[in-house]
Amino acid sequence: MDSRLYRTGLTIGRLLAVVLAVGMWQTAAAQNWRDTLNVVNSQIAQGGWSTSLHLRKANAHLQLKQWQLAVDEYSLVLEREPHNPAALFYRAYANTHLRRFELSRADLQNLLAFVPNHFEARLSLAVVLGQLGHKQEALDQLNQTIEQHRDSAVAYAMRANLERDVKQDEAALYDWQRAQQLAPRDPTYVVSHVDLLLVLERRREARRVLDDAVRRGIPRGMLAEWYNKLKK
Repeated sequence: MDSRLYRTGLTIGRLLAVVLAVGMWQTAAAQNWRDTLNVVNSQIAQGGWSTSLHLRKANAHLQLKQWQLAVDEYSLVLEREPHNPAALFYRAYANTHLRRFELSRADLQNLLAFVPNHFEARLSLAVVLGQLGHKQEALDQLNQTIEQHRDSAVAYAMRANLERDVKQDEAALYDWQRAQQLAPRDPTYVVSHVDLLLVLERRREARRVLDDAVRRGIPRGMLAEWYNKLKK
């Protein structure tokens, strides 16, 4: 995940594009994707249904940010294979870019109905629910994610941000701690934790978190901004 998102503490909305992009195929230059699209269209035109070709075509549309075309292509796949995991997940992804959050929610819920341990789908559903204003439901999804994936620092970080958003500050502090325990050399969790402690005027604790991070091997220079905040 992009560390810049953590510098002032994430919100559930700012995580939307990041979380839904987990597991995407490696990106390439736009021209390469246009070339791929031309090749796939030619192969499809030769006749005969191929799910893999239509998924490749849809992926090319995603990479080119042609969201509606991607939705249309995934819909073709889902007409033939209503439970295709890739089509459901990435149609939801495309629909978020079109701000069709209810449609995204439906696809993610359908996917989770038969793949309940799908990590990215459950995180994504939490984000979409947050966008729709259903914050308790979003928390419920994150709680379930953590029950299923107790070693995920990302899940704890997401829950911490939502807890902060709904003013459950003590719970958020605990989750930032867990995220740091699971990813001890990742400074992004440290600075979000410290940001919250500073908001709560708990400066001594904030310094302890920073010093502990340095002892774990995070370069002090990466945390200089937050050390400076403690001097003010």
